[in-house]
Amino acid sequence: MKIIEKEAKSIYTKTKIPGLDYTINQYVGCGHRCVYCYAKFINKWKNYGEWGSWVEVKSNAPILARKNVKGNISMSSVSDPYQPLEGELFLTRDVLENMDRDINLSILTKSDLITRDIDILKQFKNLEAGLTVNGFSDDVRKILEPGAPPHEARISALKFLKDEGISTYCFISPVIPLLTKVKKVVMDTKGLVNNYIVEFINFSLAGYEFKKILKNRFPETIRVIQNKKLMWNYIDTISSYFNRNNVPVSDFITHMGKRYWE
Repeated sequence: MKIIEKEAKSIYTKTKIPGLDYTINQYVGCGHRCVYCYAKFINKWKNYGEWGSWVEVKSNAPILARKNVKGNISMSSVSDPYQPLEGELFLTRDVLENMDRDINLSILTKSDLITRDIDILKQFKNLEAGLTVNGFSDDVRKILEPGAPPHEARISALKFLKDEGISTYCFISPVIPLLTKVKKVVMDTKGLVNNYIVEFINFSLAGYEFKKILKNRFPETIRVIQNKKLMWNYIDTISSYFNRNNVPVSDFITHMGKRYWE
Protein backbone atom coordinates (compact mmCIF):
# COMPACT_ATOMS: atom_id res chain seq x y z
CA MET A 1 0.00 0.00 0.00
CA LYS A 2 1.36 3.38 -1.07
CA ILE A 3 0.71 6.08 1.54
CA ILE A 4 0.75 9.70 0.37
CA GLU A 5 0.72 12.30 3.14
CA LYS A 6 -0.84 15.63 2.26
CA GLU A 7 -1.71 18.83 4.09
CA ALA A 8 -5.20 19.92 3.12
CA LYS A 9 -6.52 23.49 3.01
CA SER A 10 -9.88 22.43 4.39
CA ILE A 11 -11.58 19.22 5.49
CA TYR A 12 -15.28 20.13 5.23
CA THR A 13 -16.44 20.07 1.61
CA LYS A 14 -19.81 21.50 0.61
CA THR A 15 -21.95 18.96 -1.21
CA LYS A 16 -25.10 18.82 -3.30
CA ILE A 17 -25.99 15.35 -2.01
CA PRO A 18 -29.64 15.57 -0.86
CA GLY A 19 -29.96 15.94 2.90
CA LEU A 20 -26.29 16.81 3.41
CA ASP A 21 -24.41 20.08 3.73
CA TYR A 22 -20.83 18.83 3.98
CA THR A 23 -18.74 15.73 3.46
CA ILE A 24 -15.50 15.07 5.28
CA ASN A 25 -12.73 12.87 3.89
CA GLN A 26 -9.61 12.54 6.00
CA TYR A 27 -8.54 9.81 3.59
CA VAL A 28 -8.77 9.70 -0.20
CA GLY A 29 -8.59 6.24 -1.71
CA CYS A 30 -9.33 3.00 0.09
CA GLY A 31 -7.63 -0.21 1.10
CA HIS A 32 -10.83 -2.22 0.87
CA ARG A 33 -10.02 -2.48 -2.85
CA CYS A 34 -13.62 -2.86 -4.00
CA VAL A 35 -13.40 -3.43 -7.75
CA TYR A 36 -16.84 -1.88 -8.36
CA CYS A 37 -16.17 1.35 -6.41
CA TYR A 38 -17.63 4.47 -8.03
CA ALA A 39 -14.89 6.58 -6.40
CA LYS A 40 -12.34 5.26 -8.89
CA PHE A 41 -13.18 8.36 -10.94
CA ILE A 42 -10.82 10.25 -8.66
CA ASN A 43 -7.90 8.51 -10.39
CA LYS A 44 -8.29 11.17 -13.08
CA TRP A 45 -6.71 13.64 -10.67
CA LYS A 46 -4.64 11.31 -8.50
CA ASN A 47 -1.83 9.74 -10.51
CA TYR A 48 -0.74 7.31 -7.79
CA GLY A 49 -1.50 4.00 -9.47
CA GLU A 50 -4.25 1.40 -9.53
CA TRP A 51 -7.28 1.98 -7.29
CA GLY A 52 -6.80 0.20 -4.00
CA SER A 53 -3.01 0.36 -4.16
CA TRP A 54 -2.73 3.81 -2.57
CA VAL A 55 -4.28 5.98 0.10
CA GLU A 56 -3.88 9.72 0.44
CA VAL A 57 -3.71 10.76 4.09
CA LYS A 58 -4.62 14.30 5.10
CA SER A 59 -2.22 14.59 8.01
CA ASN A 60 -3.58 17.91 9.27
CA ALA A 61 -7.21 16.74 9.18
CA PRO A 62 -7.60 16.69 13.00
CA ILE A 63 -6.70 20.39 13.21
CA LEU A 64 -8.98 21.30 10.31
CA ALA A 65 -11.83 19.34 11.92
CA ARG A 66 -11.99 21.95 14.70
CA LYS A 67 -13.66 24.41 12.34
CA ASN A 68 -17.17 25.23 13.50
CA VAL A 69 -19.63 24.24 10.77
CA LYS A 70 -23.39 23.90 10.83
CA GLY A 71 -25.67 21.42 9.13
CA ASN A 72 -25.56 17.74 8.25
CA ILE A 73 -22.12 16.21 7.72
CA SER A 74 -21.25 12.84 6.19
CA MET A 75 -18.04 10.87 6.74
CA SER A 76 -16.94 9.86 4.07
CA SER A 77 -17.67 10.12 0.31
CA VAL A 78 -14.48 9.03 -1.53
CA SER A 79 -12.98 6.74 1.09
CA ASP A 80 -13.86 4.59 4.08
CA PRO A 81 -13.05 6.22 7.43
CA TYR A 82 -12.37 2.79 8.95
CA GLN A 83 -10.40 1.20 6.14
CA PRO A 84 -7.49 -1.07 7.20
CA LEU A 85 -4.96 1.79 7.41
CA GLU A 86 -7.03 3.44 10.14
CA GLY A 87 -6.10 0.56 12.43
CA GLU A 88 -2.52 1.85 12.30
CA LEU A 89 -2.90 5.61 11.93
CA PHE A 90 -5.89 6.45 14.17
CA LEU A 91 -6.56 9.44 11.91
CA THR A 92 -10.34 9.06 11.96
CA ARG A 93 -10.27 8.82 15.74
CA ASP A 94 -8.17 11.99 15.95
CA VAL A 95 -10.60 13.78 13.63
CA LEU A 96 -13.58 12.73 15.75
CA GLU A 97 -11.85 13.88 18.91
CA ASN A 98 -11.51 17.37 17.42
CA MET A 99 -15.02 17.74 16.00
CA ASP A 100 -17.80 19.74 17.63
CA ARG A 101 -19.98 17.27 19.53
CA ASP A 102 -23.11 19.27 18.64
CA ILE A 103 -22.90 18.74 14.88
CA ASN A 104 -25.14 16.35 12.96
CA LEU A 105 -22.76 13.61 11.88
CA SER A 106 -23.39 10.51 9.80
CA ILE A 107 -20.61 7.91 9.45
CA LEU A 108 -20.66 5.18 6.81
CA THR A 109 -18.20 2.30 6.75
CA LYS A 110 -17.79 -1.34 5.73
CA SER A 111 -15.66 -2.09 8.77
CA ASP A 112 -16.26 -3.31 12.29
CA LEU A 113 -13.24 -1.19 13.30
CA ILE A 114 -15.76 1.56 14.02
CA THR A 115 -16.58 -0.17 17.30
CA ARG A 116 -13.09 0.75 18.58
CA ASP A 117 -14.20 4.38 18.85
CA ILE A 118 -17.44 3.83 20.74
CA ASP A 119 -16.26 6.05 23.60
CA ILE A 120 -16.02 9.06 21.27
CA LEU A 121 -19.10 8.21 19.20
CA LYS A 122 -21.26 8.27 22.32
CA GLN A 123 -20.17 11.84 23.05
CA PHE A 124 -21.91 13.21 19.94
CA LYS A 125 -25.44 14.49 20.47
CA ASN A 126 -26.62 13.85 16.90
CA LEU A 127 -24.77 10.93 15.36
CA GLU A 128 -25.79 7.99 13.23
CA ALA A 129 -23.57 5.15 12.05
CA GLY A 130 -24.20 3.05 8.97
CA LEU A 131 -22.64 -0.22 7.87
CA THR A 132 -22.50 -1.12 4.20
CA VAL A 133 -23.76 -4.71 4.08
CA ASN A 134 -24.33 -6.73 0.91
CA GLY A 135 -24.34 -10.32 2.14
CA PHE A 136 -21.71 -11.49 -0.34
CA SER A 137 -20.52 -15.03 0.18
CA ASP A 138 -16.88 -15.16 1.21
CA ASP A 139 -15.89 -16.38 -2.26
CA VAL A 140 -17.60 -13.40 -3.90
CA ARG A 141 -16.30 -10.93 -1.31
CA LYS A 142 -12.70 -12.01 -1.90
CA ILE A 143 -13.15 -11.29 -5.60
CA LEU A 144 -15.12 -8.03 -5.47
CA GLU A 145 -13.96 -6.40 -2.20
CA PRO A 146 -10.89 -8.33 -1.04
CA GLY A 147 -9.81 -5.86 1.65
CA ALA A 148 -13.20 -5.50 3.35
CA PRO A 149 -14.39 -7.38 6.45
CA PRO A 150 -16.75 -10.36 6.01
CA HIS A 151 -20.51 -10.17 6.37
CA GLU A 152 -20.55 -11.54 9.92
CA ALA A 153 -18.16 -8.85 11.20
CA ARG A 154 -20.38 -6.09 9.85
CA ILE A 155 -23.47 -7.58 11.45
CA SER A 156 -21.64 -7.87 14.77
CA ALA A 157 -20.62 -4.22 14.51
CA LEU A 158 -24.22 -3.12 13.96
CA LYS A 159 -25.35 -5.13 16.97
CA PHE A 160 -22.60 -3.63 19.14
CA LEU A 161 -23.44 -0.07 18.08
CA LYS A 162 -27.16 -0.63 18.62
CA ASP A 163 -26.56 -2.11 22.07
CA GLU A 164 -24.42 0.92 22.94
CA GLY A 165 -27.26 3.30 22.07
CA ILE A 166 -25.95 4.54 18.71
CA SER A 167 -28.51 5.30 16.00
CA THR A 168 -27.79 2.86 13.17
CA TYR A 169 -28.75 2.23 9.57
CA CYS A 170 -27.90 -0.36 6.95
CA PHE A 171 -26.65 0.59 3.50
CA ILE A 172 -27.36 -2.34 1.19
CA SER A 173 -24.89 -1.66 -1.60
CA PRO A 174 -24.10 -2.47 -4.25
CA VAL A 175 -27.12 -4.58 -5.07
CA ILE A 176 -25.85 -6.86 -7.84
CA PRO A 177 -28.16 -9.49 -9.40
CA LEU A 178 -27.47 -13.05 -8.19
CA LEU A 179 -24.60 -11.88 -5.95
CA THR A 180 -26.07 -9.53 -3.33
CA LYS A 181 -28.16 -11.44 -0.80
CA VAL A 182 -30.71 -8.75 -0.03
CA LYS A 183 -33.11 -10.92 1.97
CA LYS A 184 -30.27 -12.33 4.07
CA VAL A 185 -29.07 -8.82 4.85
CA VAL A 186 -32.53 -7.76 5.99
CA MET A 187 -33.02 -10.86 8.12
CA ASP A 188 -29.56 -10.59 9.72
CA THR A 189 -30.02 -6.89 10.54
CA LYS A 190 -33.62 -7.08 11.72
CA GLY A 191 -33.94 -5.10 14.95
CA LEU A 192 -30.41 -3.73 14.65
CA VAL A 193 -31.05 -0.71 12.43
CA ASN A 194 -33.59 2.09 12.18
CA ASN A 195 -33.79 2.11 8.40
CA TYR A 196 -32.23 0.95 5.14
CA ILE A 197 -30.73 2.67 2.12
CA VAL A 198 -30.71 0.50 -0.99
CA GLU A 199 -28.38 1.19 -3.90
CA PHE A 200 -28.10 -0.91 -7.04
CA ILE A 201 -24.79 -1.23 -8.83
CA ASN A 202 -23.70 1.91 -10.67
CA PHE A 203 -22.56 0.00 -13.73
CA SER A 204 -21.43 3.07 -15.66
CA LEU A 205 -18.93 4.04 -12.92
CA ALA A 206 -17.90 0.53 -11.90
CA GLY A 207 -15.14 0.42 -14.48
CA TYR A 208 -13.67 -1.98 -17.01
CA GLU A 209 -12.06 -4.35 -14.49
CA PHE A 210 -15.40 -4.98 -12.76
CA LYS A 211 -17.14 -5.64 -16.07
CA LYS A 212 -14.35 -8.02 -17.06
CA ILE A 213 -14.69 -9.95 -13.80
CA LEU A 214 -18.45 -10.29 -14.25
CA LYS A 215 -18.03 -11.47 -17.82
CA ASN A 216 -15.47 -14.12 -16.84
CA ARG A 217 -16.73 -15.20 -13.42
CA PHE A 218 -20.43 -14.27 -13.27
CA PRO A 219 -21.84 -14.30 -16.82
CA GLU A 220 -25.48 -14.61 -15.70
CA THR A 221 -25.11 -11.49 -13.57
CA ILE A 222 -23.78 -9.33 -16.39
CA ARG A 223 -26.49 -10.71 -18.69
CA VAL A 224 -29.13 -9.28 -16.36
CA ILE A 225 -27.35 -5.96 -15.81
CA GLN A 226 -26.89 -5.32 -19.52
CA ASN A 227 -30.52 -6.08 -20.37
CA LYS A 228 -32.71 -3.17 -19.24
CA LYS A 229 -35.87 -5.24 -19.12
CA LEU A 230 -34.28 -7.96 -17.00
CA MET A 231 -32.64 -5.40 -14.74
CA TRP A 232 -35.87 -3.51 -14.16
CA ASN A 233 -37.67 -6.78 -13.42
CA TYR A 234 -34.98 -7.54 -10.84
CA ILE A 235 -35.29 -4.06 -9.31
CA ASP A 236 -39.07 -4.43 -9.10
CA THR A 237 -38.70 -7.80 -7.38
CA ILE A 238 -36.44 -6.27 -4.72
CA SER A 239 -38.73 -3.26 -4.31
CA SER A 240 -41.74 -5.55 -3.90
CA TYR A 241 -39.92 -7.53 -1.21
CA PHE A 242 -39.32 -4.40 0.86
CA ASN A 243 -42.89 -3.16 0.44
CA ARG A 244 -44.44 -6.55 1.17
CA ASN A 245 -42.46 -6.92 4.38
CA ASN A 246 -42.81 -3.29 5.51
CA VAL A 247 -39.05 -2.81 5.63
CA PRO A 248 -38.26 0.88 6.33
CA VAL A 249 -36.33 2.17 3.31
CA SER A 250 -35.31 5.85 3.34
CA ASP A 251 -33.74 5.82 -0.13
CA PHE A 252 -33.91 3.46 -3.11
CA ILE A 253 -31.26 4.25 -5.72
CA THR A 254 -31.35 2.45 -9.09
CA HIS A 255 -28.88 4.40 -11.31
CA MET A 256 -31.10 3.33 -14.21
CA GLY A 257 -32.76 6.49 -15.47
CA LYS A 258 -36.02 5.88 -17.32
CA ARG A 259 -37.62 2.47 -17.44
CA TYR A 260 -37.22 0.42 -20.58
CA TRP A 261 -40.81 1.00 -21.72
CA GLU A 262 -40.71 4.79 -21.35
